[in-house]
Amino acid sequence: MSSDAEDIARQAAPIGHGRLQWRILIGFLSGLALGLIAYTVGGDAVWVDWLVAYVTGPIGQIFLRLLFMLVLPLLFAALVVGISEMGEVRTLRRIGLLTLGYTVIVSSIAVAISLAVVNLLRPGDGVDPAAARELLAQGGEGARSIIQASAESEAGMNALVAIVPSNVVQAMSNNDILAVMFFALAFGVGLLLVQTPRTAQLKDTIEGLFEVAMKLIGLVIQLAPIAIFCFMFNLSAQFGWDLLFKLAAFVGVVLLALGIQMFGVFPALLRVIGRKSPLAFFRETREASVMAFATASSNATLPTTLRVADSQLRLPPKIARFVLTIGATANQNGTAMFEGVTVLFLAQFFGVDLTLGDQLFVMLVCILAGIGTAGVPGGSLPVIALILNGVGVPPEGIGLILGVDRFLDMCRTTLNVVGDLVAAQVISAVSGDEVDQPSVSA
Repeated sequence: MSSDAEDIARQAAPIGHGRLQWRILIGFLSGLALGLIAYTVGGDAVWVDWLVAYVTGPIGQIFLRLLFMLVLPLLFAALVVGISEMGEVRTLRRIGLLTLGYTVIVSSIAVAISLAVVNLLRPGDGVDPAAARELLAQGGEGARSIIQASAESEAGMNALVAIVPSNVVQAMSNNDILAVMFFALAFGVGLLLVQTPRTAQLKDTIEGLFEVAMKLIGLVIQLAPIAIFCFMFNLSAQFGWDLLFKLAAFVGVVLLALGIQMFGVFPALLRVIGRKSPLAFFRETREASVMAFATASSNATLPTTLRVADSQLRLPPKIARFVLTIGATANQNGTAMFEGVTVLFLAQFFGVDLTLGDQLFVMLVCILAGIGTAGVPGGSLPVIALILNGVGVPPEGIGLILGVDRFLDMCRTTLNVVGDLVAAQVISAVSGDEVDQPSVSA
């Protein structure tokens, strides 16, 4: 399984993504600088409005539409493949159930922490409502349809019932992400239960769809520097210097949430359940952490993670291979936290009041998206755009975070990979398998 993950990672990774980060940085800084100049010099000049309406605005919209075009096939295929890979549960049934339970519980804790932090600190507050409404108006019919869809969305028990789609094709056409995910989960369970030559071929076909979707996402991400320039020009020309302060607050809140999970929740799990010293654990897994930070890809780090689990943590190979391979796709705490913080930050930024039900929706989608998000650089961006669309926040606002996404992607991928190793350590201890290492002594 690990070789398959490596092959997919190599095929899906953006071409020259090492240089891409510099192009993204250049696009971010140049768009921000020119937008601030336009804001300072031009103000409400006609030429600024024309440029946004006929040049930078359409380019950004095309980038977003490309993401929307690919996100549902990507999520469907990733979820189906991820669940169907649980075929090893036939021989490691208890390990599979422990992994599933651990992933759901710890991911829920992670997302709850991220939502609590962003609600407490509210980094997106304080933007001029008139400026936010002006940016919304620029979205034209698209923004109005988003707001209308949010207003007409189901609530309460109807919202719960609506998670089960009566027509999956209609759910896809309506960008109903929860309904599509429910169908994908059910379909994956079906593939897991029916082991025949025909279903094996069907699984191969869906894996092919997964690889194609990831490859196309990688190609679309190559357009990110241009789109980021346009997004940042539009936003900074509208919001001016206030944008800088809000962006700094966003980065700080994301890092705070990730830090609580990394240095609060994980050490508690290791010491209380995993019978492992947190200091020794972080020391022994630093190679995987550095690799994850450098590549910003859970899949690309998987070979290093497996080697660390075997040679440093000395975990039982059958457990490490199962948990870490599944975890590279299904146990992405950092990604789920980042998505939750980003959605609430942009909702606050644009003055969209998310009810408790809306935030529970965001939390559930972030947990599920942790299974379906591609473990490659920028894999969470399409999911964020789709969640924004689902809760009535303008998807154009994703341009706010794209410029700093590379750095934050490196940070959350590190949390993802460390979280996978924590899961392997904890599940090894809970399952009763022998772990050749000291327990809680540093």
